[in-house]
Amino acid sequence: MTTLAPKSDLAEWIYRLFIRVTLWDAAILAIVVVAFILAVFVFSSRVGEAAPSSTASSDLSLEVAWTLGPALILLMISIPTVRTIFRSQTARAPADALAIKVIGHQWWWDFQYPDGIKTANELHIPSGRAVRLKLESDDIIHSFWVPQLGGKRDLVPGQVNEIALVATTPGMYPGQCAEFCGLSHANMRFRVFVDSPADFAKWQAAEIAGPAAAPPDDHLAADGAKVFANSPCTTCHTIQGVSKGYLGPELTHFGSRSTLAAGVLANTPDNVAKWITDPQSIKPGANMPPLILAGPKRDALVAYLESLK
Repeated sequence: MTTLAPKSDLAEWIYRLFIRVTLWDAAILAIVVVAFILAVFVFSSRVGEAAPSSTASSDLSLEVAWTLGPALILLMISIPTVRTIFRSQTARAPADALAIKVIGHQWWWDFQYPDGIKTANELHIPSGRAVRLKLESDDIIHSFWVPQLGGKRDLVPGQVNEIALVATTPGMYPGQCAEFCGLSHANMRFRVFVDSPADFAKWQAAEIAGPAAAPPDDHLAADGAKVFANSPCTTCHTIQGVSKGYLGPELTHFGSRSTLAAGVLANTPDNVAKWITDPQSIKPGANMPPLILAGPKRDALVAYLESLK
């Protein structure tokens, strides 16, 4: 979560502006400190010396200098700042940019691709290609922020804001909601995976194909599929070919994700069991209700969810 290691063109522009303004500020600080030291140790009165004359005098050149000086400093800062603001606007994104809809919910992230792919809390984008993120909110104001890729930009109900960027370095970059949005605001995390073009194409093809079939000898996962189909999970969650939910995260490829509960927990069977048993203890205020399942049924459901790859 650092802004000092830019991995996209947008983040690089912001970083360069930050460094430039910081250097100017450092130069101004040095001038002020030197002037202060001179005023105290060189141009101040000493004990026994005659006091300076109290007669007021007007020096027009000095007044002009301390008026124009700050104005020039502000001009030096404002010109590159305004240039960067205009440069970062999405109107400059190419027509073939990959458009992804980002919807913020309390407290998770929904990512929707133009080819019908939907995923939650983990965003995949290709490196070297322009990406246009269309930011919306399903409830209250959130803020999309991935420090190493640039941003932050608010998600406002009834309004579409946008971010355009070209990621330059493959890797995983953590993100966070940066606008206080309720009890579990700090638990509204996500990950952005910048893939090479080839890896992104493989991920895209796997997502479109739907979940891989569980091994035929995996009786526990097969039992878990029945538990899921007969549980309230189907009301909220979508799994391709199984259920069509409208309230919670897409689960079609849940087993392939590295985290759950919007980045709060690593995606392991133990953590999945804890989450479905008592989500409030992990994410206070979460809209997901606890599932009252006996041990064998819970274990079967966990095995089924982890098999969704």
